[in-house]
Amino acid sequence: MDAASFHPAVAVIDDLAHAVHERRAILFAGAGLSISIGLPSWRELIGHMAAELDLPEELVSDSASTYSALAEYYRIRQGSIGPLRSWMDRSWRIPEERIRDSCLHRLVLDLDFPIIYTTNYDRSVEAAYEAAGRPYVKIANGRDIARAREGVPQIVKFHGDFDDDQSLVITETDYFNRLGFDTPLDIKFRSDALGKTVLFVGYSMGDLNIRLLLHRLWRTWSTSGFERERPRSFVFMARHNPVQAAILAQWGITTLAGEGEEPGAALATFLTGLRDRVRALGEEKGEGKGGA
Repeated sequence: MDAASFHPAVAVIDDLAHAVHERRAILFAGAGLSISIGLPSWRELIGHMAAELDLPEELVSDSASTYSALAEYYRIRQGSIGPLRSWMDRSWRIPEERIRDSCLHRLVLDLDFPIIYTTNYDRSVEAAYEAAGRPYVKIANGRDIARAREGVPQIVKFHGDFDDDQSLVITETDYFNRLGFDTPLDIKFRSDALGKTVLFVGYSMGDLNIRLLLHRLWRTWSTSGFERERPRSFVFMARHNPVQAAILAQWGITTLAGEGEEPGAALATFLTGLRDRVRALGEEKGEGKGGA
C-alpha cells in the first residue's frame, strides 16, 4: 500500500479537490465538528444520564456502558426518552456568534458541498447556513426526502433531528433497528454515495456504526461487478493510524492523516488546504473567485 493511502499527498488531495470543485462530493460530518464549538461530548452525555439515574461511577466507567446502552436504560427507567431529549435540545443550542466565529463551519460553507450528511443531533450546520444567509433544505425523515427541492444544498440528519422525536437514533434499540440500513435515509445515502465521492470528517474510527456504514458501502460495490468504477472516498483522521488505514483501505476508503495537531486544529488545517486547492482549480478554469 503506498503512502498516499495514509497521508494527504498532493495527488490524493487533487483527486478530492476535483470532486469537490465539480460538485461530485458529499461531506459526512461527525461529532468532531460539534465539539469544536464547545458542544457537549458523548462523555458529557453519559455523565448527565448517570447523574439523573443515580448510577455509581464504576458502573458508568465500564467499557460496556456506551451512551446508547445508557440511553436504552434511561428509556426503561423513565418510561420515555423525552426528558433526555429535552435536556439535549437545550444543551446543544448554539449562540449565533459562536457559529459565525467557527473556522470549521466557515470552511464547510466555503467548500459548498451539495449534500452534507451528519450524525450530530445539533443544528450547528443549519445555523451556519442561516448565519451566512445561504439557502438549504434539512432532511431527517422520508417525508423530508419527498419534499426536497432540486438545486438546494441538503443537510441530512442521519441520526435524526430534535424537531422530530421519532427520527432520533439515541438508544441501543434505535441503533440496532438501523443495522439493516433499510430506512429512507439509509436508502438515500446508498443512492447518493454510489455516484459521488464521500468525505468523512470528525469521526473516531472506533465508531462501530460508521465502520459498518463504510463496510456496507464497500460491499455494495464489491458485489455489483463494477467496483473499478467506484468514485474514490476518503476519511480524514487527525493522526496517522496504520491499523485503521489498512482496514479502511481494503474497503476502498483512502485515509488522509493530519500532522498530529489537536483534532479540531488538524481538521481546520486539512479543510483549509482542500478549500485553497478547490479555489485554485476554479481560477485555472477561469471561473474567478466565486463559489468554493
